[in-house]
Amino acid sequence: MMYLLGYKLSIASAVEFIALSGMAIEFGIIMLLYLDKAIKQHSQQGLLNNKRDLQSAIIEGAVQRIRPKVMTVAIIIFGLLPMMMEGGAGSDVMQRIAAPIIGGMLTAPLLSLFVIPVIYLLMKLRRFIGFFMFRWFYFKKQCV
Repeated sequence: MMYLLGYKLSIASAVEFIALSGMAIEFGIIMLLYLDKAIKQHSQQGLLNNKRDLQSAIIEGAVQRIRPKVMTVAIIIFGLLPMMMEGGAGSDVMQRIAAPIIGGMLTAPLLSLFVIPVIYLLMKLRRFIGFFMFRWFYFKKQCV
């Protein structure tokens, strides 16, 4: 966003990049908690038997975070838009403060809604498939 607006990196914008990274980390951690919760619920109900069940559990966990995330992002963006639109004294500094957060609030939720669940699915599939392969080899040895 700063590049598109033609702003150069300043101390104020660097501080906001640090704040933005904290918000992105928070989004990711909360997403992981919801994904773990959904998988645990499916597992306790006996609905976690194959890859498709694992995918549906992860989708269910990710969908639970859409509305709160959209509300949070909308409030942050609408709160910072007046800063971006203002043209009075000190507005050049305030715009450089608001630009990284607005740009990050447009991209960080997309990361946590689409990229994190896919990576989580790949990691769980690796563990899930390994568990079933272990059971298959164990029972195969027991039967021989």
